[in-house]
Amino acid sequence: MPVDGFRLFQLAAQGFCCSQILLIIGLEEEGKDAQELIRAMHGLCGGMGRSGATCGVLTGGACLLGLVAGKGTVSEQSHPQIHRMVQELLEWFEETYGSLLCEDILHYKLEEGTDYPVKCGSTISATYDKVQELVATYMETEKDDEEC
Repeated sequence: MPVDGFRLFQLAAQGFCCSQILLIIGLEEEGKDAQELIRAMHGLCGGMGRSGATCGVLTGGACLLGLVAGKGTVSEQSHPQIHRMVQELLEWFEETYGSLLCEDILHYKLEEGTDYPVKCGSTISATYDKVQELVATYMETEKDDEEC
């Protein structure tokens, strides 16, 4: 399902950053709410603590994959291809945006106290779509394997 551009803008206007927005959209798609998780995602904002390092959209995408396919309890098993899914996301992201770094993608240095850029909407949307594609591909593959 495509990301609603108005919803992206609304969440950004409410002060959420890219990594948080990606998870909020993913949780909403599942009919879930996890304030603690969204709060934890704040550490990834602006390339981890607004350092401009690894893009929060990418790390948020990896977290969304973990939310869907990762191990969450002692009795659960992670999806056998969780690491491959994250690697494919990382490779796609670097190929698509030319870098993994927030500052490189934004073309300027983030500084504390400055407004968070709203220009990440298309990156969030494309990354969310890629995560959904990976989940569909790998989760369907596992279901097909189980049926054989």
